[in-house]
This record gives sequence, structure tokens and C-alpha cells, in this order.
Amino acid sequence: MNKLLYRPLGMLFGVLGGLAANAVFERVWKMISGTEKAPTPTQKNRGWGEVLLAASVQGAIFGLVKAAVDRGGAAGYDKLTGQWPGDTDEHDRA
Repeated sequence: MNKLLYRPLGMLFGVLGGLAANAVFERVWKMISGTEKAPTPTQKNRGWGEVLLAASVQGAIFGLVKAAVDRGGAAGYDKLTGQWPGDTDEHDRA
């Protein structure tokens, strides 16, 4: 039941996180390349290196922001309700 109640909040956090990640990526790309727009894979005048660098930077930023937003949302939910909305099992032990 707890996960079901958290689901709409998690979706909202995901959308807001995506918007934040996009804004961060645009600023980082401008600092890295000096250009306003990152290349897309189908732009003929952009090289492989530039396209793959943009994709890897974008992926790293989106992954980091998503994890931070998801974790922050879960922690906030836990603080408000006293129940953790995600998995509570111990991690695998090697």
C-alpha cells in the first residue's frame, strides 16, 4: 500500500528531475564545447567523437540527477510518513 501511495509522487519527482537534468546538461555542454546546442546523432556536420561525448555526458548527468531526486523524494516521504517507499531488504552480501 505504501508503494502505491508514493507512486504519483515518484512520477512527479521524475518529471521535475528530468527538467533539472536537462537544464544542467545544457549549461555543462556550453561550458565544455562553447556551443549552445549539443549535437544529435543524426546531424551530418558533427563528428562521432562530439556526438558520443555529448551522449555520455548527458547520460551521466541524467543518471546522477535521477538518483539524487529519487533518493531525496524517498527520504522526504520517509520523514513525513515514517515509512520508506522503496525496497527495504538488505543489499546482497559478498
